[in-house]
Amino acid sequence: MAQTQSQSSLPFETAFGNGDAGLHTLSSRALPAEPGVWDELRGPDGALRGAWRRFAQALPAPAAGAELADDLDRRVGQVAQRIQMDGVTHNVFSDDPKVGAAARAWSLELLPLLIEPAEWAGIEAGVRQRADLLQRMLADLYGPQHLLREGLLPPALLLRHPGWLRPMIGVVPPQGMHLFIAAFDIARGPDGRWWQVSQRTQGPSGLGYVMHNRMVVARQFPEAFRDLHVQRIASSYRCLLDTLDAAAREVALRLGDGAPRVVLLTPGPYSETYFEHAYLARYLGLPLVEGGDLTVRGDRLFLKTVQGLEPVHGLLRRLDDDWCDPLELRPDSTLGVPGLLQAARAGTVVMANAMGSAFLESPAIQGFMPGVARRLTGEDLLLPSLPTWWCGEAAAWADVRDHLDDKIVRSTFPGSGRASHVRRSRSAAIDDDPDAWTVQGRLRFSRAPIWGDGALSPRPAMVRVYAIADGNGRWRVLPGGMTRVARREDGSVSMQRGGTSLDTWVLTDGPVDTFSMLPKRLEVDDIAMRRRPVSSRTGENLFWLGRYTERAEQLARLARATLLFVDADSEAPPELLAALSTLCVSVGLAPLGVPTLVQSAGLFERALLAGLGRTDAQDGTASVAYNLTALERASMALRERLSVEHWGLIRSMREGFGQALECAAGDLPSRQQVLPALDRLALRLAAVTGAQSDRMTRDHGWRLMTVGRLAERLIAVTTHMRVFLEAHALDSAAGIDMLLELFDSIITFRARYQRHEGLLAVTDLLVLDSANPRSFAGVLRRLRTEIGKLPGPPELQVPLLELLPADGAGLTLESLRGADDAAIAQALHALSLQLGRGAAALADLVGELFFTLAQGVDQRV
Repeated sequence: MAQTQSQSSLPFETAFGNGDAGLHTLSSRALPAEPGVWDELRGPDGALRGAWRRFAQALPAPAAGAELADDLDRRVGQVAQRIQMDGVTHNVFSDDPKVGAAARAWSLELLPLLIEPAEWAGIEAGVRQRADLLQRMLADLYGPQHLLREGLLPPALLLRHPGWLRPMIGVVPPQGMHLFIAAFDIARGPDGRWWQVSQRTQGPSGLGYVMHNRMVVARQFPEAFRDLHVQRIASSYRCLLDTLDAAAREVALRLGDGAPRVVLLTPGPYSETYFEHAYLARYLGLPLVEGGDLTVRGDRLFLKTVQGLEPVHGLLRRLDDDWCDPLELRPDSTLGVPGLLQAARAGTVVMANAMGSAFLESPAIQGFMPGVARRLTGEDLLLPSLPTWWCGEAAAWADVRDHLDDKIVRSTFPGSGRASHVRRSRSAAIDDDPDAWTVQGRLRFSRAPIWGDGALSPRPAMVRVYAIADGNGRWRVLPGGMTRVARREDGSVSMQRGGTSLDTWVLTDGPVDTFSMLPKRLEVDDIAMRRRPVSSRTGENLFWLGRYTERAEQLARLARATLLFVDADSEAPPELLAALSTLCVSVGLAPLGVPTLVQSAGLFERALLAGLGRTDAQDGTASVAYNLTALERASMALRERLSVEHWGLIRSMREGFGQALECAAGDLPSRQQVLPALDRLALRLAAVTGAQSDRMTRDHGWRLMTVGRLAERLIAVTTHMRVFLEAHALDSAAGIDMLLELFDSIITFRARYQRHEGLLAVTDLLVLDSANPRSFAGVLRRLRTEIGKLPGPPELQVPLLELLPADGAGLTLESLRGADDAAIAQALHALSLQLGRGAAALADLVGELFFTLAQGVDQRV
């Protein structure tokens, strides 16, 4: 029934009984829904609907003298803060290809959508029926094809659709399951009935966001969540995992592999929903992999790990069909796995979902579903579709061609993306290619209440509901879903087009499911498989995470020391100025060709200041901001492995440094602006180091990260020593002090040697002292230890260890007995040169041994 509402004129009062404040606030501050739509909040009489009345009564009463509206506004801020802290993002792609993708904070509203038990029972039955029907359709269309032979589906809908995969005809997936999960977008019409708007079968998105939405919103209203008997959703995720694991276990048993390996395949960090891929992988306990992490050998799918190849038996796929295999599908795809389609045909891997279901997402299919349902199930559809006319049928097109004004014209087949697009097409354009167009009836979505700025605004809402196969031929419907809301009447609910999301609360009259994701008791074989493998890509990203962290720290320390020195000492030894100039250029803080500090301190300082905030690598510079950006990029690819705090710290560190250096166009940041920013950066880098050292599991990935960091540190300290020696900067006390500052060892040096500043004392602390974590010997000691614990047989470690001295720093104090400063400097220079080259070669060799698996070579150990 269509309804109209008017703004309540109830006066605000200062005291209410228990629950009265919520009723008053929601009733009096709700803006009216426009005529001709269903109001989710209020009934035809203007009173709150039953579920919303109970929700309002469960809201906590405000403190004396306070307004509940102010409390709700505060909670809106808390939701946004939680989204920010958790780093929940949604990559938005511009229509301009030059702009590319931009990470946008996920949009989540404070209030949930409430669905009563009786309403949900009807939705659940309809969704379950439709999911079963889609499973039957795929079995028929890739099998006997009765639907095509009997004319219940036009062949053109399949043959012209890129999602219809001819290579999969006749292929029966393991256990006959084409679909493990299906999603249905439904909306309530003006008469209160629910209608199906569209369906998703390739790799339905949103499950990760659904779980995170629930965790955020339920914490805002714990009393209401409890009192309204909101059904939990965790068991549906467990069902998905158990069903996929059971099918993969059957494949592993048939292949003689023991316990199965299941992974989640993502397009990577630039996917629009990458956050939820990482979040879902962590929640389900699955390794998150990209196409480059996988390889097919002899019809078998393998995961490239730092320990070699490990067989994969199950794939929770979030990569669209056409990108999955560049050999048989899109040859330009760099996201897929060559040969994956052949592995699927051979039945050696279970895919959720199996490839070849994308054509079911065409809007034209909806017009044929009633007849298909009666043929395959003998039943009428419980959940109606929007009225649909496929223009490829002459009768359908003739019936609707003069009535397009109140209809929606959609493309039958996807264009550049995965989904159908709404078009403004005239009859003449459709006549040119009627198969390519589908007309659907227009549905005015119901209005969900959105709280903001002290008022409730009605917005058009659509709910995505998920059906999950249980492995026994039945379907389980997740009791909830992802509700998306448009900003305005004619707006899109798509998150790409500015929509926002709500948590979806399904209320129950029965017991609330208390299931958690903690599974049944594990066996010994299960424990072994639960040790998360480190893919080659993950290992490489961790390796560079360590290197970029160390590099950023070294650059920040050098930049700060140089700026302070230039500001404080106009009579500095020219040898030291030359050393600092050479060092800054060699590490990318200053561009090649810039006048040195000796030639023009002012020009050099300007060049250094100009480069600090640049995120590109121009003129040979790769300064602080550039490395912070690279560090964030590496951490983004590791979202499923890093804690929220760790990843958030890296992101805020990069953002904070960039903001601190902002200045007017054409101006440079000043020294007074930069130095505090470098101080804050040093503190945050110390926190990142602490997180990496003390808050990460010491698996093979952590060891590769540590090796990367130590190799980078060895390169840095040997470069510092070599450059200072070549410039003869250590001939002065100022030069020794500066080198000690760069090694972060000045306090120890002063405490140990008091006023002795000879080169021998410098050598003892900065080269030979293995207890100093920044000395040559200290770095080498830890490097040898971590290399010895890398995966693989001992002989794999030999070439790495051969690049380093077998013990100590490759120099002893006794060998310097009687040597003067010139001889010591010569020995230090040779050693610095040798160790620097060895560290660079070691970093390259680590990549060859652990991040590159040669084609045709079985590297399993």
